[in-house]
Amino acid sequence: MALILKGAFNLYYYLNYDIAEHTTQDWPLMKTPWPGLLIIAIYLMTVCRWLPEYMKDRPAYDLRKTIVLYNIFQIMCCVCVLYQSLKLGWLSRYRMVCEPIGDGPESLDYAWKVCYAYFVIKLIDLLDTVFFVLRKKQNQVSFLHVYHHFGMVAVAWGMVKWVPGGHMTLLVPINSFVHIIMYTYYLLTVWDESYKKSIWWKKHVTQIQIVQFTILLVHFTALVLAKDCSIPRQPAYILIPQNLFMFLLFSEFYYKTYVKGKKDN
Repeated sequence: MALILKGAFNLYYYLNYDIAEHTTQDWPLMKTPWPGLLIIAIYLMTVCRWLPEYMKDRPAYDLRKTIVLYNIFQIMCCVCVLYQSLKLGWLSRYRMVCEPIGDGPESLDYAWKVCYAYFVIKLIDLLDTVFFVLRKKQNQVSFLHVYHHFGMVAVAWGMVKWVPGGHMTLLVPINSFVHIIMYTYYLLTVWDESYKKSIWWKKHVTQIQIVQFTILLVHFTALVLAKDCSIPRQPAYILIPQNLFMFLLFSEFYYKTYVKGKKDN
């Protein structure tokens, strides 16, 4: 037992200190994983137990004005992060394969204005589920929705902790672009209920998400297969199965909703 505990402590110290990116460690929530894990635990308990029990005998809240402002805020945040990620990296100095984290002022700017900002946005994204529960749309609180939301918080935290720049961060501009489209759709449908029937591109939002995971799967696999590449491949070994899992979940959702559902009708 003593050896197991010692091994666990050594692994924790190695992951949390030895291989962590030193420039980001003093930023809020980044010193250790425990605050982030606490946020995820509170999120899960809130949307899966506490809020549903609170709403059980209460009418749904009308949050349209709040959600309109929330969606506008999300769009603005995603646009800013997308712009910064292209300006500071992917349209200026980054190559597509085997790009290291780098050092210097530009790399620090990228870590703060892109990676950490993206992490904060993923925390704010958790409000999506809270709004669903308060509006008594519990059917929207699916495994896919909940897993995707807290999973992206974990992925974004890990990016800031270990790889706040370089190859692995192509996730940020691609996902931010997808969320601009997604929150624009949400904004229109909440702004005017009639848009739910008139907007023809609802299913294409899911298609774009599936394309997103496909591109990222290829991108992360390229790092594993790249020769003469000195940057660590371990993050790719984690993100490849994660993205494959998300690809399968979204593909299953698309099939059940837009293919099988159409046949049944």
